[in-house]
Amino acid sequence: MIGYPGLNRTLRDRDSPVRCTRGMQRQTFEERGLSYVSTLAQQNLCDLYELLAWNHEHDIQAYRCTSSLIPWNSQFELSELPEYEEVRRLARRCGELIEEAGMRLTFHPDYWCKPASDSPDTRDRARAALEYHADWFDLLGLPVTPYYGITVHIGATYGDIEATAERFCAFADSLSDAARARLTVENDDKASLWSVPELVELVSEPTGVPVVFDYHHHSFADRGYTYREAFELAAETWGDVRPMTHYSEPARLRDPTARPQAHAEFVADLPTWLAANSDVMIEAGGKERAVFRLRDDASDGRAADEASGSLVV
Repeated sequence: MIGYPGLNRTLRDRDSPVRCTRGMQRQTFEERGLSYVSTLAQQNLCDLYELLAWNHEHDIQAYRCTSSLIPWNSQFELSELPEYEEVRRLARRCGELIEEAGMRLTFHPDYWCKPASDSPDTRDRARAALEYHADWFDLLGLPVTPYYGITVHIGATYGDIEATAERFCAFADSLSDAARARLTVENDDKASLWSVPELVELVSEPTGVPVVFDYHHHSFADRGYTYREAFELAAETWGDVRPMTHYSEPARLRDPTARPQAHAEFVADLPTWLAANSDVMIEAGGKERAVFRLRDDASDGRAADEASGSLVV
């Protein structure tokens, strides 16, 4: 299956936009409190259900959900929300749709989530973030497995990659069972950061945490591995669970002034071996439209092959 992360541009452009990213600034949170959080959470969950149903209707079975689903959840327990039972009902409705439709949902806290930081306070904040993401999966009623994963970057090596790996392993062991079992790690987009082989050897092998292979990121830190070799190395860390991978193409292919790490609006191709052996998150500015265009291009290509008699079955 293939999918996309975050915003659905088609639904966002409606007269009544569908989005599950409603949040608030700290001052608003301090002024309006949990009652307003509860209201926004219910609106986000209602729109998440509509978004998931739309995805399913359009045969998009993988989706990475925003980390703004329940605002300011680092500051309270879900059960403290004034309308918790209604929040729970709306979330469970989303989870039932996901399971019944055979969909896959993941989360990906941003780069501020640094589980191997050399700062204890930063690690504490990362731990809190992973725990409330795990709570959201529990609220949805989804199984405890990396199939429904929470993906993080280790990021910096802080001048000592082995010591950083040890901190990450200790961090993973400090998590609740619900958070640890859903934890996955992704290779980074700079040569000085974490490559697939380093994640496999220093993180996954000691902890059992699966490695999410990011195709575009691999170009920055390949360590001598081809794309397919790196993917296969990462895929082995998933055991019996189907791997999740990320695929994007550099914006620089069309805009020479773009940062090397920037994603293109659309993708021109998806390696058949990657799609055949993993679920793929298409990371492109076009979001669901990028998925549509990719499928349309693939369909046009197959039709052309059939017309020319070059299709190999």
